Parts: sequence; structure tokens; C-alpha cells
Amino acid sequence: MAYDEALAQRIRELLSTEADLTEMKMFGGLAFLVGGNMAVAASGEGGIMVRVDPASSDRLVSTTTAQPVEMRGRPMQGWLRVGTADLRTKRQLAEWVRRGATYARSLPSKQ
Repeated sequence: MAYDEALAQRIRELLSTEADLTEMKMFGGLAFLVGGNMAVAASGEGGIMVRVDPASSDRLVSTTTAQPVEMRGRPMQGWLRVGTADLRTKRQLAEWVRRGATYARSLPSKQ
């Protein structure tokens, strides 16, 4: 399944003022990187993948609709998946994009 291009455009618009923003196709989707660190991606599986502080992963999973991203059958701390149904409004999407961009900005730049 290809990523949702309309969702990618919504993410792009939310990040339009972000310094050092790049886009890269990865994980079957389109990732948005801040300072070379992935912040959020329009996922090829639908919805988004968002990178958050690993220390907040468990809390976000228990208090939101987000689920841990699994790679090779193992949950990845700091990587969450949010389904399309929970991203319908600008406000819903903006909150996740903000979380991802904030965490990506906190990491050392890779560029």
C-alpha cells in the first residue's frame, strides 16, 4: 500500500516553517526529518509513524490511541503509530506532528 499523499501534504503544511526540514521515502512511506532526524512519516500502512521521547512512549500508548511501532515483531520504544481515523482534524494531526518535531529537534543534528 502506498502512503496517503493527502496526509503527507497536511503534514508538509504543518511543518512548513520548520528549519532544516527534509523529506525522504522510507519504511514504505514518506518521512519528514528535522535536522536529519525523523519526526513523523505518512506511513505506507496508513496513518502516521511518529517519533517521540522513548521515556514518554508507554504513557502515550496508555493515554491516547497510539500504538507502539513493531519491527520484526518487537515494539520500538519511542516510535508510535497513529491510525488515520485519529488524524481527521487539523488539531488531531498537529498534536502528533508537534510531538515528533519537538523530539527530533532535541536530538543532535545529523547534517
